[in-house]
Amino acid sequence: MTMCVLMRNIVPKLRIAITKMLRIHTSFKEQLLYIMRIFILLNCLILFAPVHAILTIDITGGSEHGGQPIAIVPFAQEIPALSQDIAEIISDNLYRSGRFAIMPINLLPEIPTEKVNFQNWQNNGIPHLVVGKIDKSFNGYTVEFELIDVSLRTKIIGFRYQATKQTLRQVAHQISDKIYEALTGERSVFNTKIVYVIAKNKRYQLYIADADGNNHQLMLNSSEPILSPSWSPDGKNLAYVTYSRVKKSKRMSVYIQEVSTGRRTRISAYKGINAAPAWSPDGSRLALTLSKDGNPEIYILNLQNKDLTRLTNNHVIDTEPEWYPTGDYLVFTSGRSGTPQIYRMSTTGNDVRRLTFTGTYNARPRFSPDGKKLALLHSGGKGYRIAVLNLATGKLNILTKTNLDESPSFAPNGSMIIYATTSELIATSIDGRVQQRLAVNMGKGIREPAWSPFLE
Repeated sequence: MTMCVLMRNIVPKLRIAITKMLRIHTSFKEQLLYIMRIFILLNCLILFAPVHAILTIDITGGSEHGGQPIAIVPFAQEIPALSQDIAEIISDNLYRSGRFAIMPINLLPEIPTEKVNFQNWQNNGIPHLVVGKIDKSFNGYTVEFELIDVSLRTKIIGFRYQATKQTLRQVAHQISDKIYEALTGERSVFNTKIVYVIAKNKRYQLYIADADGNNHQLMLNSSEPILSPSWSPDGKNLAYVTYSRVKKSKRMSVYIQEVSTGRRTRISAYKGINAAPAWSPDGSRLALTLSKDGNPEIYILNLQNKDLTRLTNNHVIDTEPEWYPTGDYLVFTSGRSGTPQIYRMSTTGNDVRRLTFTGTYNARPRFSPDGKKLALLHSGGKGYRIAVLNLATGKLNILTKTNLDESPSFAPNGSMIIYATTSELIATSIDGRVQQRLAVNMGKGIREPAWSPFLE
């Protein structure tokens, strides 16, 4: 059986199992059986998918008008060739945003050395120009740039950075952020990270990478599945699910891992299910799905004193909690209405309200940073797609055309959503017009993406 066929056979079974699991008339014994099937299917899905740890990006859609023109001139430097091309990284970042049309290097009317010939650029219809230089410094490099308004012949912004060989790419992302924000008035996400899970040679691996797919770092290499990675609000820690030995038996466990050191701590390993960790906005608590008291329910774990508070109490499964950005309430997936749907409740478990009414399956809710929208996994009976729910109007907008999507996650500025499909990661704008295909060289096994918060 080919890998593609295997994927098409396994994923629909996984969805069916989840749907059955959440039906209100399913007994607890049957629920546990379905949960076991889900994780067996998930293990097969990952184990049989050979991948490589290299992310690449293709643009599959663009803005309607092609974006505003801009030229990024190669940075002047009187030092040996660097491992990173700053101007190229900046150009790639701005192009991927779908907001800019980058002038090709071979069409640049000049490479300014000291003074800019503004008439040359005006004649070529370029309203904005970026110039810069890289000099050797005592402990690395000094990187300077200016963003210039060609028609006014003035500098809009200009900054100087200190960099090492290892941080040149990060500086390029920071420069990209400054340019984007100066010209659009919006905060950008070039200097953020993504986390994802792959498998290679029957080893499960947790990676983080820059938002453009480069500079990937291995955070965990395990023989056990790794599920549901989640960033802490400050971007310094990851929470995720894997398996560990507890009293000579193997259990699902929730871990927190420090990004900078790799140090990890097991924080939940109760008997039964320990799943779906979600950080509170202040980073002091985790919402979890636990079956320690019988049925899988939603709990809040205080990370300081380890106190555990149960929020739901149903004979169906409540799972996939997500905090409102201000921490006022949570949303979650439940089958209490007969099919998987999204609900909200207070942080004490009260005031439960149903939010989704379109389609037969709505799950995996994720808030936009402003709290006005929910990204979720939606099905109307034909495939599973990423959709966005407007919480004020109740309108559901389906973004994707693929049929086996999962794990949506908002960028921290709310402009994009990253998700997994059967062969790659894709980042799509919230209107669906701009799409970036990530992981096109990673086979069929990459899963569980999550976008980091803004990083200092």
